[in-house]
Parts: sequence; C-alpha cells; structure tokens
Amino acid sequence: MSTPIVLAVDGGNSKTDVLVTDSEGQVLGSARGPGASPHSIGLAASVAAIERLVLAALAEAGLPDDRPFGRHCALYLAGLDLPEEETAYRNALVARNWADSVTVGNDAFALLRAGTSDGVGVAVVCGAGINCVGVGADGRVHRFPALGRISGDWGGGLFLGEEALWWAVRAEDGRGPGTALLAAVKAHFDVSSVVELVHRLHVGDLPHAVLHELCPVLFAVAALGDEVAQRVVDRLVDEVSVLATVSLRRLGMTGGEPVVVLGGGVLTAAADTVIAEIERRCRKVAPRAAVRVAALAPVVGAALAGLDAVGATPDAKRRLSVSGDQRLEQYK
Repeated sequence: MSTPIVLAVDGGNSKTDVLVTDSEGQVLGSARGPGASPHSIGLAASVAAIERLVLAALAEAGLPDDRPFGRHCALYLAGLDLPEEETAYRNALVARNWADSVTVGNDAFALLRAGTSDGVGVAVVCGAGINCVGVGADGRVHRFPALGRISGDWGGGLFLGEEALWWAVRAEDGRGPGTALLAAVKAHFDVSSVVELVHRLHVGDLPHAVLHELCPVLFAVAALGDEVAQRVVDRLVDEVSVLATVSLRRLGMTGGEPVVVLGGGVLTAAADTVIAEIERRCRKVAPRAAVRVAALAPVVGAALAGLDAVGATPDAKRRLSVSGDQRLEQYK
C-alpha cells in the first residue's frame, strides 16, 4: 500500500479541498467540503472541520487513520492573514499530530505555487475578498494585512456585488446616473424593484452573502458598454494592478521576468480583456512580467509546496500537476 507523504489543504471562504499524495506525485485520496476559515468559524472549529475532510480523503484512499497521517502537511487557508494567526493554527495541527512536519500559510501562497514552477513571484487572489503575496528569489516575502477596508483594501466578490447594488439603487431613486445594472439586478433576483431587494436583505429574508452573485452580473453589464459598471471594473483592475506592482517593487523584481499569478473566483471568471489590462499595467512597472491566471487549482499548489518540502523529484511534481487536476474534475 502506498504511504501518504503529503496532506495538502486549500481553504477559501466557500470551499475547502484536501489532497493526499505519495512521494511519486500520485493522488491517493481527496475530499471537498465547505469553507472552514478560522476567521469565520474560529480556530478549533476550523481544525475539526478540516480534520474530518483529511480523514475522508484517507478513507477514500484505503489508508489507515493512524497518526501522524503523513510525512508533511501543507495547509493554506483564507483568514490566516497575520503571522500570529498562522503560528496559532500551526501549533494546533502539531498538537493533533497530523504530520511529522507542518507548513501553514494564507491561501494566496497556494495560488502562487500553483501558478509558478518554484513559488517565486507575486499572486493576487480575488474571491470573496482580495489579497496579494509575493516571494522573491532570495526568499523574502511581501504581503498585506488583507483585513478589508480597515487595512486599505478595495475589492472582492462580495464587495463588487455591493457596489453593483449601490449603483442600481441610486439609478432607481434618482440619486445617481442611469445604468443597465438596474435592470440586470432586478432580473437576477426576480424583483420588481431594487427597493424590494433591499427590504428583503434588511429583514433577513435573503442573506447578505447573496450579493456575491452580482459580481458576474457586474462584469456582464460592463462588457456591454455600460459606463457605470465599467468604472467599477476599471477600479478593480487598478486595485489588482497596484497590489501586484507594489509587491514587485518591494521585492526588487521589476527588472527581471517576474511571474504574476491571478486567481480566485472573480479573476478566473474575468474576461480576457480584463486580464490583458492588468498585464499592461503591471508591465509599466516590470516590462518583462508574465501575468497569468493560474491553470491549476490552489490545492494542487499546496500539494506541490508539500512535495517541495519533502524533496520530491521534478518528475513527481509534474505527475502531481496532472493527477491532482484530474482528481478535482469529479467536483465540478
């Protein structure tokens, strides 16, 4: 029976993925569950929820649940935004004896490894929220607190949904310019007026999180030429570009050929024109920068980082890139 070498975990705000791999890069087991960010449900509940997924992945592989579960655990989660949060989570995993060694970090680092051959470069993730991390060839790390507006952030799927509703409301009541967002928002939620939607949100008939659904609506309306929607999308492009270029400057990567990896539900669903504009702005600062949307899922990046940690061969990592991506197809 194959021995589990790496336990890889990637968790965003909406879902958590687990892969168990051997030293040859073969995926032995996998599991997917709901988001388990410690910021949302607390550290203890997060660890317990993810442990259930790890046990499910081991069971799928026909492997025992004896501790330690594997040689190395590479875990990356949304909500681990500060070094002390990462340390606390790592200590919790060590106490539960998941693996002989443990790496814990923000989920943006998994995205960075998924989009690069060595984990060096800059990654911007825009899902429910927005974040950016950078790792230089010398190992230096640059990151932002990514705590929302209190730490200077602008963007994320929920935020963009709120913006779409804000402009639709003001178009309906006369405080703002006309915009096709008004009709699009009403159609999406099947309401006769946006005031009706606002009332349902206010009294709790609809959870606030449903506004995340308006993010693709915003992009669709902008693509049709609506000026109001396009201004919001332009602001997002500016924010993503600023995050990336500040990191490139701070790490001294403007003169080489740095990789900028984009990911998260918002950016992976964005039109090619949006990605091209982000690339154009990044290249003003780093002329030879390669800007790309990650082709591999972040949990594959977590597994690759795990194989890095245990000294796996390049062939094993190439094999994992294929087998990990294939295994995740079952969840689509």
